[in-house]
Amino acid sequence: MATDDLTLVKRVRSGDQRAFKLLVERYQRKVYAVALGMLKDKEEAMDVSQEAFVKVYKYLDHFKGDASFYTWLYRITVNICIDIIRKRAGAGGESVEFDETLPMDVSEANIGALGSRLGTNPQKSALRRELAEKIQEALAAVPEKHRAILLLREMEGMSYEDLSRTLDIPKGTVMSRLFHARAKVQKILSQYLELDEAKSGVGSE
Repeated sequence: MATDDLTLVKRVRSGDQRAFKLLVERYQRKVYAVALGMLKDKEEAMDVSQEAFVKVYKYLDHFKGDASFYTWLYRITVNICIDIIRKRAGAGGESVEFDETLPMDVSEANIGALGSRLGTNPQKSALRRELAEKIQEALAAVPEKHRAILLLREMEGMSYEDLSRTLDIPKGTVMSRLFHARAKVQKILSQYLELDEAKSGVGSE
């Protein structure tokens, strides 16, 4: 049976280097996936992964254990990515913000329905690959704070409570940011979803 995270953290604090190696092995792929999803650059994502674990080791005494270890780790990872994105914006990139006070119409931002409509026809693999590329482009167009929350929710399956702790924002803000991120992505992809349905044919075998 695998050793739980908190036990490994205690062992690292007592000087057990192997325990830290086990934590790295357990989460390095997920940390890299989050960084890659936010930055769209493999080398930068690798650098972020390494930096995240360096910070984890350096600041492990700051981990209180009131939230899960992976929540704390992902928060560190996301913050590093946001710093990089902001530096890019300062170097001439664009920064787009949403008004999170606008009323939400959940029916217009159902990414669950979006996901269920992607890749349902095995004969349309080329179209699915094209659509996957468009999804990446759409994510790149979403502001960093919305991109982070969407990736952590959809890729890592974090609960609203975990997202609130990870990003240090109220649960209501979590829901608002998720709504706007999903709405933005779905709007960008709407024309490609229509193309997918037109080419595959509704009800065809």
